[in-house]
Amino acid sequence: MADFSKIFEQAQQMQARMQQMQSELEKQTVTAAAGGGMVSVEADGKGTITKVKIDPSVADPKDVEMLEDLVLVAVNEAQKKAAELAKSEMGRLTGGLNLPFKLPF
Repeated sequence: MADFSKIFEQAQQMQARMQQMQSELEKQTVTAAAGGGMVSVEADGKGTITKVKIDPSVADPKDVEMLEDLVLVAVNEAQKKAAELAKSEMGRLTGGLNLPFKLPF
């Protein structure tokens, strides 16, 4: 029979490491750009958008749709990069285990 106290202790250690990892992810930054760098977006490692930069030359009032598309592309790419960063960090934490449940971020 498994030693449940040892399993419980390991689970607590993993939870503490996950909380530390989430805190570290918030401090990391990913950047994505669209339109050859005309629009760039920064996000923290958890995917929260922290900064949007738009080159003034792309802010044409006659073509707002293009600007909207560029912002959307850059935001989606930044969030994708943040998810990849979080997955990579989680892989380091779990030692590459394929966990059968979704983590809270």
